[in-house]
Amino acid sequence: MQLHWHRRDLRTADNRALSRATTDGPVVPVFVFDPAVLEHGSPPRVEFLLDALSSLRERYRDRGSDLLVRHGEPEVVLPELAETYEAEAVFWAKDYSGLAQERDAAVRRSLDEAGFSCEAVRDGILHEPGAITTADGDPYSVFTYFGRKWLDREKGAPYDVPDAGAFADVEGDALPTLDDLGFDDPEADISPAGTAPARERLRAFCESDIYRYEERRDYPADEATSRLSPHLKWGTIGVREVYDATTDALAEAETEAERDSVKEFRSQLAWREFYTHVLYFHPDVVRSNYKSYENDIAWRDDPDALRAWKDGETGYPIVDAGMRQLRAEGWMHNRVRMLVAAFLTKDLLIDWREGYDWFREKLVDHDTANDNGGWQWAASTGTDAQPYFRIFNPMTQGERYDPDGEYVREYVPELANATAEQIHDWPDLTLTERHRTAPGYPEPIVDHGERREAAVAMFEAARGE
Repeated sequence: MQLHWHRRDLRTADNRALSRATTDGPVVPVFVFDPAVLEHGSPPRVEFLLDALSSLRERYRDRGSDLLVRHGEPEVVLPELAETYEAEAVFWAKDYSGLAQERDAAVRRSLDEAGFSCEAVRDGILHEPGAITTADGDPYSVFTYFGRKWLDREKGAPYDVPDAGAFADVEGDALPTLDDLGFDDPEADISPAGTAPARERLRAFCESDIYRYEERRDYPADEATSRLSPHLKWGTIGVREVYDATTDALAEAETEAERDSVKEFRSQLAWREFYTHVLYFHPDVVRSNYKSYENDIAWRDDPDALRAWKDGETGYPIVDAGMRQLRAEGWMHNRVRMLVAAFLTKDLLIDWREGYDWFREKLVDHDTANDNGGWQWAASTGTDAQPYFRIFNPMTQGERYDPDGEYVREYVPELANATAEQIHDWPDLTLTERHRTAPGYPEPIVDHGERREAAVAMFEAARGE
């Protein structure tokens, strides 16, 4: 008998660690609600997690088994379960954050002291940290070179679902509710979790939008992205299965432009792993700047501006649309994520950690590595980051990527009757024009031109210039 400890691999298909466990005997599937992890949880993510666990449980029940669910410290719960089921070993898929590494080390020690073996298996990424390095063996700090090697490396094939006989005949208890776990209902309308919804998203994306991904992925009204990020975050679909689908899509591409588009989507998978490697080798980036500065960055303490940003009430339409989409759906289009992050750090001059914490609270797909990498990129404090003097203009960005104002009107109903020109010129309209067009929509809370100069000065002072 073996135990498989599910964490961020909430599936039975293309699950490398689960497949490894089944080679040594019947497997008892387990999930543990860890109080230390729940401290960093949020209603949107925990609701998605519970839905994913419900789906996973049904898959096990279809195979004559069940998912055991426990609440407590894994280093205590897992040795107890191993003893109860006379397991020889405990298997799990590796995780790479500092918190995960500390937790897993504690579990290893407790299992060893109790006389049980364990094995952690690479599963959530295609290439392990340390597998892609510079000629000197150092981890990359620039994506371009990392990405080239990542794309050239051979990728493993997806793993089949183990046969029904590979799972132990066990019976689990009912799943807890959000309230049981100490969370309120989420503000957002959360999309369905589980392998079936993930596969449907992947199928639909690879049939059409993947072929226009390179050209249209930055246009939020087009919905040309995969929306697989929550499923990859929680592992309701395997990254090998996703990559394998891109191989099929590449073979079906009819033009060079379509092939380039598929490759561009693959590069986003590479970015995901790049940030995972960065976090693994630099776990302190969760709360600290990746780049060092001669002086501290003089971020502003501005609670009113921070609240306006969170509520989508800044008076900059593309920014407000993104922040309202976040609250409504627990998700935000990637281009808009960059814009709202740049606005917080370069227009409001507020510390990126405030934005990171808000995204962690509201995003279903919050991933420590990806979110931290994205925020530090926008704040010009991270690896391979946006240069501090290149500052997004939210008006021109809105005009470029939402030219007809469709995205803004969907999430900012006060501007439903505004023309595209009025939306993109909103901060430059006269007070009378703004009141006549959308009396319920707020005035711009800052002047972009003034704050751009202030941002450049702030970073130059931090650099000691």
